[in-house]
Amino acid sequence: MADDGNRSGEGAPLSAGRLGAAALLLAASVAASRGLGFVREMVLAARVGVGSSTDAYYAAFQIPDLLNYLLAGGALAIAFTPLYLRTLHSDGEDAASKLFHTVLGTLGALACVLTAALWVYADALVDLQFAGFDAATRAETVRLTRIVLPSQIFFIAGGIVRAVLMAHGRFAAQAAAPIIYNGSIIVGGWLTGSVEGFAWGALAGAVLGNWVFPVYDARRLGGVGFRVAPWDRRFQVYLWGALPLMIGLSLTTVDEWYERIFGAGLGVGVVASLAFARRLMMAPVAVIGQAVATAALPSLASLHAAGRSRELDAQLLGTLRITLVLAVWAALACSVLAGPAVELVYQRGAFGSGDTVRVSALLAWMGLAIPGWVVQQVAVRGFFARGEMWRPMGLGTVIALGAIPLYTSLAARFGAEGLVVAGGIAINLNALLTLAWARIRFGGPDLAPLFSTGIRGLAAGGLAALAASRVIGGEPGSGLQDLALGGGVFLAGVGLAGWALGDSALRGALGQGAARVRSRLPGGRARRGD
Repeated sequence: MADDGNRSGEGAPLSAGRLGAAALLLAASVAASRGLGFVREMVLAARVGVGSSTDAYYAAFQIPDLLNYLLAGGALAIAFTPLYLRTLHSDGEDAASKLFHTVLGTLGALACVLTAALWVYADALVDLQFAGFDAATRAETVRLTRIVLPSQIFFIAGGIVRAVLMAHGRFAAQAAAPIIYNGSIIVGGWLTGSVEGFAWGALAGAVLGNWVFPVYDARRLGGVGFRVAPWDRRFQVYLWGALPLMIGLSLTTVDEWYERIFGAGLGVGVVASLAFARRLMMAPVAVIGQAVATAALPSLASLHAAGRSRELDAQLLGTLRITLVLAVWAALACSVLAGPAVELVYQRGAFGSGDTVRVSALLAWMGLAIPGWVVQQVAVRGFFARGEMWRPMGLGTVIALGAIPLYTSLAARFGAEGLVVAGGIAINLNALLTLAWARIRFGGPDLAPLFSTGIRGLAAGGLAALAASRVIGGEPGSGLQDLALGGGVFLAGVGLAGWALGDSALRGALGQGAARVRSRLPGGRARRGD
């Protein structure tokens, strides 16, 4: 996605082709990162096993994750990109660079100060949160916490640099960051065979993937600079825009908290079973929703900065129509292929066939939340691109708090499955209300074609899921065979039924996907040129 040094077109909205290419790049990155994440967990289990050291390793990320949440580290591009592009369009490159350096320097300095304070008080904070650990495990948790804690400085500072790169149509650093991070953890753990090796690998991955690579790529944009100016007017505007992301709640965040809190009282192994199912469910959510939403935000924000609201709504609608269909298909595939997927990924060692039955049942229900997760991630970008953070986060907070009785009542009546169903209902409702509010507030996107495409996709996916369910045997040890056969039938089914039942948007997406596949086959590029 990098250009050849000409900056004249940077900051302009991406064309449909470039947006699709960026989304595919980020989707591939997320898929690779998720794959490496599974490898990371397998290496950790093989080299360290399950015990007090593993408990300490996972607990060591609690304080760093809290710092990242408080500084909106995971949403820096959302808060920063629209403001940066508005400044670039209205005041020029010098003003945009000054804003970049101010936010980088000020937020980076704040991250350093808070990291130092948390490093000093790590003993007390670990004792407060993990009083159930014995003294040796708490001491190991403190030691590991102090190793991984500085990673957040590079996550936060690097997130700002990557946001600027994406605003200029450069997505390589964003794609590479999670792959380098997970790869470094695997290497550190594999070489040392200890949890400290995994922790040092996490720190190295944060430095290399989230800071060194983006800074190297940013040299084409004039490099990075640091300006600590907390009272700067534009930094105050940024801080006000980021504040709702720091203090607001969203079901896409707290749903996992609710599962842990309420699941803990439902019996031994419930929280773990929910976590195993969630890891598989989140793979398509990340590949479809996270990748597309990340790629779309800079282009949508640029359209808003240029005053091209109708084009913004049209691009958002087109993105929503395709991602909704993919999410519906992913949900149906998740439900049909839950058993063989869980058996293939998890069933070995201490994870037996009974655990597979339990986790796959939860995964089948959990998949119903995938459309809500994906649509919410994309739809909310229509607000973020316009610099409106408070409204969607306010709506999310109200729904997240209002959904608590739903979680508690369904959990009390139906157990872990009730928790999963409650999450699916709440998240899909959140997405629908976000779409409705965007329609009322901005006049777009038009929801009629979106729902029409979604219904056609649901019909095509339902037929494919029915066909796939007929070829899955379900015998013990047949996970790989069932997943390959059922998955192949499902993909062929959605392709054929999608083309037969789909509207122009769905058929166009299927045609583009088929063309991309053909172009990557041996001789595919040559045939295109004939």
